[in-house]
Amino acid sequence: MYPDWGGPGGKAIKAIHGTTTVGLIAGDYTILAADKRATAGMLIASRTVKKIVKLTDYSAMTVSGLVADAQALAELVREETRLYELSNGVRLSVRGIATLLSNLLFSSKWFPYLVQLIVGGYDTRPRLYTLDPYGSLTEEVYTATGSGSPVAYGVLEDSYRENLSLEDAVKVAASAVRSAIRRDVATGDGVDVVIIGRNVYEERFIPFKG
Repeated sequence: MYPDWGGPGGKAIKAIHGTTTVGLIAGDYTILAADKRATAGMLIASRTVKKIVKLTDYSAMTVSGLVADAQALAELVREETRLYELSNGVRLSVRGIATLLSNLLFSSKWFPYLVQLIVGGYDTRPRLYTLDPYGSLTEEVYTATGSGSPVAYGVLEDSYRENLSLEDAVKVAASAVRSAIRRDVATGDGVDVVIIGRNVYEERFIPFKG
């Protein structure tokens, strides 16, 4: 997914890219889902990673890529959204949050954050955005990132409907990640789900049973 980057002494530093994250919109809700496995090359580094990061009470982002880069970006966004709300007396929109992340990624394009992000939330309606490491920003109704995303997209393309109920949408998102778990060795160990709606921020865990 990402190239090798030169490190000290000319040694290559490999980006950690194995994961599957999914986002979709159903009715008045945005649903985000991600697996729990973190990999470093052929090593399973952790089976309990949270790849859905809460940004505000009404927004979150999924992460595929380097954990440290994602943590740094999340902290920057949290502080900027707090400052915006204090300065303006209103919340920053979800598109505003996604645009802020886009600007941060683009401004670092010569030494990029090694992440691909899905930003989801609710302001006046459900919102869903995808960002690549260089800040390209697109609005979607469903999307997937990570090494298992080709498999996940197959499920989304087949199962997504605009009139899905909330529970059916959760099942589709979880099914997309589970399908990647079956085929992608870098994806595994259950599915985290976050549901965001008007005054709703709910987290769930769905174990993978084979």
